[in-house]
Amino acid sequence: MASYNKNSSNRLVVPEAQEAMNKFKMEAANEVGVNLKEGYNGHLTSREAGSVGGQMVKKMIEAYENSIK
Repeated sequence: MASYNKNSSNRLVVPEAQEAMNKFKMEAANEVGVNLKEGYNGHLTSREAGSVGGQMVKKMIEAYENSIK
């Protein structure tokens, strides 16, 4: 089993944004019906993880489109 590596390349450019990103991820997971827990979520299937990431991207694109109108 792989362990969570805090030194990965998936670090935020602005570390202070970590809490907001975690909240955003939890909201997206809730919207698609995926049960996330705080910290490592190695129990998720690829489909579940992908649906959370896809929902996050969808929401970011919608936010961007709304900002340029």
